[in-house]
Amino acid sequence: MSLPNNEELTTEQLLHAQAHVWNHLFRFINSISLKCAIQLRIPDIIHNHGKPMTLSQLLDAIPIPQVKSHFLYRLMRILLHSKFFVKIDVSDNDEHERYWLTPASLLLLRNAPLSVAPIVQLVLDPLMAKPFDHISEWLVSESRSTAFEMVHGRTLWELAGQEPGLNNLFNEATSSDSRVLAHVLLRDCKHVFEGIKFGRSGWHRDNG
Repeated sequence: MSLPNNEELTTEQLLHAQAHVWNHLFRFINSISLKCAIQLRIPDIIHNHGKPMTLSQLLDAIPIPQVKSHFLYRLMRILLHSKFFVKIDVSDNDEHERYWLTPASLLLLRNAPLSVAPIVQLVLDPLMAKPFDHISEWLVSESRSTAFEMVHGRTLWELAGQEPGLNNLFNEATSSDSRVLAHVLLRDCKHVFEGIKFGRSGWHRDNG
């Protein structure tokens, strides 16, 4: 196989190119694994346990059939690689590997004030993800509508108005995003808002 300038690909280039393709091909697994972790409430289970958990303890807490138990181990390996959990070694136990939370997984707790779990669920919801399967079809079409409209026949707002589940999820997602932003602004950027007041003419800075 040759490059456009007719130079032959080296073995290293060929294998690196293949790995690059495979890396992008299977990257969706990270997102789906994240969604699965939230649906199984793995961050909440570990958090409520109060200390690192072994795989056996997770299996006891999650209703997974015994025949599929090894798949939970594989899921946790992906989530470890994605830095949503850390592995803690405890040498004085039969199962020396235990799983614990990271700052990222703290944001996935269902009832946490700054939880972003609703955003993850919204973005990875089949209704939201389906238009991405039709991007090429949308690009070559003469339609001036969005890919979302082309696939669903309605705008996001129209569909949300007819689908209570999507509407609630969208509201929760936007609210959670706003809470994170507001928290950062109020904690670390409070000085920016000092002296700003709201009057009849709108927001203004009081220089007095």
